Amino acid sequence: MREEANIQLLVERVASLGDEQAYKALFRIFYKPLSQFAFSIVKSWESAEEIASDVFLNVWKQRERLLQVENLRVYLYVSTKNIALNYLNKAARTQHFSLDEVAVDISVSNATPEQIFISGEMVKRIEAAVNALPPKRKMIFKLIREDGLKYKEVAQILDISVNTIDVHMAQALKKISEVINLSFIKTK
Repeated sequence: MREEANIQLLVERVASLGDEQAYKALFRIFYKPLSQFAFSIVKSWESAEEIASDVFLNVWKQRERLLQVENLRVYLYVSTKNIALNYLNKAARTQHFSLDEVAVDISVSNATPEQIFISGEMVKRIEAAVNALPPKRKMIFKLIREDGLKYKEVAQILDISVNTIDVHMAQALKKISEVINLSFIKTK
């Protein structure tokens, strides 16, 4: 909760005072996760970084409106999604784009104390299980587990219901658990 209060304070400083240091702090907090999210859509790191930069350029240009934004995190992810989809449209792709076709890279980072105790082999099994998930389920799993978003926030970003998010997460966790348990039984 402290991070959210800090983010809100930074937003207020950017919106009210045009505080460039506060803007840079917001950039540092959100740039990497937004770039990763954009990459999962456009499949190009260069384009993903440009998209994340464009999101922040828009934030700066419209900084006076920031106080009207109810949830900055959701706002930034939705903006990233929209700019990424516009990028794909401009790239004149002939095939229809669907979030079901999105590939998401899952990386194990920011290890928690529990993760430190997991062996390298188990981490590989978990990554393999996550990578075997259908693309949309993998994206939902990544946004919740890796980026730390709430179900409601992911539902808003992807424009689907919270119940759908809940179903995807339950199925993802069940599948991951099955793969891990099967792997564990085989190694005994």
